Formats: sequence, structure tokens, C-alpha cells
Amino acid sequence: MAKTFAYTDVGQVRPTNEDAAAIVPQGCAIVADGMGGYAAGEVASNLLVETVKQVLTQTPPPWDEEVLRGAVMEANTAILNEAAKTPACEGMGTTATLVDYSDGRIAVWAHVGDSRLYLLRDGELRQITRDHSYVADLVEAGTITPEEARRHPKKNVLTRAVGVEEDVKVDAGRFHLQNGDILLLATDGLTNMIGDAEIARLIREHPDDPAYALGVAANDAGGRDNITAVVVVLS
Repeated sequence: MAKTFAYTDVGQVRPTNEDAAAIVPQGCAIVADGMGGYAAGEVASNLLVETVKQVLTQTPPPWDEEVLRGAVMEANTAILNEAAKTPACEGMGTTATLVDYSDGRIAVWAHVGDSRLYLLRDGELRQITRDHSYVADLVEAGTITPEEARRHPKKNVLTRAVGVEEDVKVDAGRFHLQNGDILLLATDGLTNMIGDAEIARLIREHPDDPAYALGVAANDAGGRDNITAVVVVLS
């Protein structure tokens, strides 16, 4: 069994919300953060979500890594095709982070970009995905700290995105689930505003709607980007 919560908001600065999220009823959560020209990011993120949903509804769960990878790759093609026929959408793209928890014992995920999948277990928050971004590479090289990465002027520069090139490399993996585990999918509009310790505290202290609590906190911290969070509580 799983309880799911979702929140998305334009934030305090951006004119439009280019994030998108969905929960597939059979047991998959999806988050996407679009980029591009005016409204094009919104087109890309929504195309990602809708294409993934369509692919998953055609295959019975649980979905393995190849199914999730294939869904993201189909979305990649859909975004490229839309950009080719719509000049205003040229250059658009999106992040993609999705996790299948339908099995109840195994979580399977796929990921491109700098949106994130976290696991909160026994009070400890652990980032499962690796950011495909310029600053993440600097952190991995030891050039800057994770805290410096949150304030870096190039923190929004991605090294990989869906819908930008014909071939997209999709990270994927799996891990065992336990009763009481909590999954969080979030765009960088959340994770750039509040740190991991605060995220974990808010989820623990707001079981009635942790996604809403996270979104409000990110807005209160400045809301400098669109904010999206999906929380899945396993029991």
C-alpha cells in the first residue's frame, strides 16, 4: 500500500510553471522540469509526463528498468518531433525522474537531468539519483561543496536532458523497499531552496501532506524557481 502526495507551484519569480508531475495509479510517480523559450519548457515537461503515462498504461506493472528507459526515450522522440514542427519550441527539453513502486518490495527508477529521487528511511534522507549538471560534476571532482553548488551561478546548467538530442542516455536502477519508506521526487526549485535536513524534517512533521509542506517552505525561502514535489509513503 502507498499514500501519495503531489504539489506544484510557479514560485515567486518565474512567469509560468514549466514543471509537470503525475502519479500513475498502478504505482509510478513522475516529475519533469522543462526548459526552453517562452512556454516551450512547459510543452516539453508535459509531453514527457503524458508520453511516459501512455507507455506505462500499455504494459502491466511492475515495470523494469528497460520499460522505464524506453518510456523516457519515447518521450525524447515526441519532444524532438514537436520542436521540429513548432518553431517556438525549438531547443526545448526537460528533466525526467520516475520511480515504479508498484511491486511494494522493489523500487525501479529512471532519470535524466537534475530533478531528484530521494529515499527517506529511518529518518535518514538519501539521494538516489545523480544530477546531470555542471555543478554536480564540480562537486564530484571536489572543486566545490554541495552547499556551494546550491548558490553557484551555473547551478541550472544541465549536462543531459530529454528532447535535446536524438540519443539520450537514461540512468536507471532499483533498490529494495521496506515498510515505512518514503520516496520523494523533486525539481531543483525545491532542492535549491531547502537543504536535505530541512526536507527530512518537514516530511516527518507533516504526514498529512508532506508535499504541500515542502512546497510552502520552498516558496517561503524565496521561490526562485518552479517548485514540484511528489511524496510516496510506503506501508
